[in-house]
Amino acid sequence: MRSHRTARRYLALIEYDGTAYYGFQRQRKSQPTIQGEIERALTRLTNQTIPVTGSGRTDRGVHATGQVISFAIEWQHGTETLQRALNANLPVDIVVLQLDVVDSNFHPRFDAKSRAYKYYIYNQTNRSPLYGRYTWHVRKPLNIDKMNMAATALIGTHDFATFGTPPQGNSTTRTLLNAHWSWQDKLLVFDIEANAFLYRMVRSIVGSLKLVGDETWTIDEFEAAFKACDRDQCGTVAPPQGLYLTSVKYGETSDQ
Repeated sequence: MRSHRTARRYLALIEYDGTAYYGFQRQRKSQPTIQGEIERALTRLTNQTIPVTGSGRTDRGVHATGQVISFAIEWQHGTETLQRALNANLPVDIVVLQLDVVDSNFHPRFDAKSRAYKYYIYNQTNRSPLYGRYTWHVRKPLNIDKMNMAATALIGTHDFATFGTPPQGNSTTRTLLNAHWSWQDKLLVFDIEANAFLYRMVRSIVGSLKLVGDETWTIDEFEAAFKACDRDQCGTVAPPQGLYLTSVKYGETSDQ
């Protein structure tokens, strides 16, 4: 058996198209996942089972441009060579953008200070074959000003039980640092950042704000649903393909 005394811990910045995967986290069954594919690539390189830890568990069909993972392996050929080797062994819809050696105690989830997501809505009358795989197509015009007014109620530390369930434990309190809509050409883009997120929290917030934008809900109705802290009061849950994990922040000198 090989010794692990010389193993080093690596931080990797990952981008992936989540369309073909059952989320980030490895599944008990044989469904393909991002974590599973990365672990398989590491096994090919080392002939060992190497566990991978992620900063967050993106859902089935959700994408990432800034997912952070870590793993510890023995590797004698340099960091750049390891990055190239990983990318050569990963599927074309997963790539390692950056690879660095970090402290052995680093944990991509527990050490994170905040996480940021973007959600993209294609708000046009006609569907788009090009945008359809990576956005939510909403035909009815959305009022971005009303959506932003409603979103301001989310900023700060609140109980977000209406918009999600905790991935572990019982607390549904989170601190939201940013929640803002903007136009980018034909796309309506939602930027959201928090210290942590509940399961399906971003998609639930987006879907509920969409109801404000198409005037199904008033801003007061949105705020009432939010303050109810009742999952049954949530509006539409937005589909996964419009959601992207864009960055994870660890501090002034280690933001990803």
